[in-house]
Amino acid sequence: MKRVLVATGGGDCPGLNAVIRAVVKRAAQEKDWEVIGSIQSFDGILKEPTEIKILDDAAVKGIHYQGGTIIGTTTKGGPFAWPVKNSDGTWGSADRSDEMIRKLQYLGVDAVISIGGDGSQKISQQLYEKGLNIIGVPKTIDNDLMATDFTFGYQTAVQVCTEAVDKLKTTAASHNRIFILEAMGRDAGWIALSAAIAGGAEACLIPEIPYDINQVVKKLDSRFLKGKGFGIIVIAEGAMPIDGEALAEESVEVGNPNLKLSGAADRLLMELKQAGVEADIRTTVLGHLQRGGIPMAYDRILATQFGVKAFEMVLEKKFGHMVASRHPDIVAVPLLDAIGKQNLVSPTSNMIQTAKGVGICFGD
Repeated sequence: MKRVLVATGGGDCPGLNAVIRAVVKRAAQEKDWEVIGSIQSFDGILKEPTEIKILDDAAVKGIHYQGGTIIGTTTKGGPFAWPVKNSDGTWGSADRSDEMIRKLQYLGVDAVISIGGDGSQKISQQLYEKGLNIIGVPKTIDNDLMATDFTFGYQTAVQVCTEAVDKLKTTAASHNRIFILEAMGRDAGWIALSAAIAGGAEACLIPEIPYDINQVVKKLDSRFLKGKGFGIIVIAEGAMPIDGEALAEESVEVGNPNLKLSGAADRLLMELKQAGVEADIRTTVLGHLQRGGIPMAYDRILATQFGVKAFEMVLEKKFGHMVASRHPDIVAVPLLDAIGKQNLVSPTSNMIQTAKGVGICFGD
């Protein structure tokens, strides 16, 4: 019996379970394959005792519409930076990748399917270079991975953000207020941009276009007459003013070196007040609401396509590659193509031109 191991890494994302289910369903058609899952990404292999789960038809029954992941995930540690407590009480890290590969061999794992975003796929590439038979599946609500048209979870996050804009509009109009909605998007503003267009926001501030607060004020002023009116601004968490930078702080979590972004909406509120805006301004931060919950139909379908393709790539021994959406096809692309650079919003893209065509201000 051959074995394929599935791991989900990084932040959770609507559609993860649909990928897992698709891998299991496709593998079941090959009589000599078994699927197992590593609990909390590769931590399940590295822990003692090992934490793995048999993934069969019973384990994945009905999980395609559930949020989260039945095998857990983590943004901390990993095989190349496993947290280690030093004798003086401080924390360091150790490279346990060789040990993990040996454990996978001991477990009889013939191939690995790693479902994750940019950080996870960089780890996939490193493991592939060490000789591990590994396939990548792109996952990120930010849609910032290159080499694929879309990543599953993105459309669901956009829907959540758009529904928030819709709801805020009615309360903003009722109270003559300005609402600032902060969406996820550390480096890429895809969620904020899409929700701003779909929801009809007055302004959209994203990391790729540093904003001039005076231009934002000018747009908002046009929405008020004799103190009456309202406005909606969608801002990505990584947005920044001209000559400024994104608000971030170093993580204090052991094994998680990523910067934590927060405060973009609150900073914008203060900037607007300092610029003379007299209207009542309120902020709403969506945060992890964009990550959780039921995936929409589009993401379930895309995730299922990715899962089926990933297992078929295992059969083809297409290791060192990642599944990708190239409309209308689902294809295999080298991992190096996916992690070389991020998929960011181009200021000259059609999406930006469309937004500006309906009067959305980007502060430029």
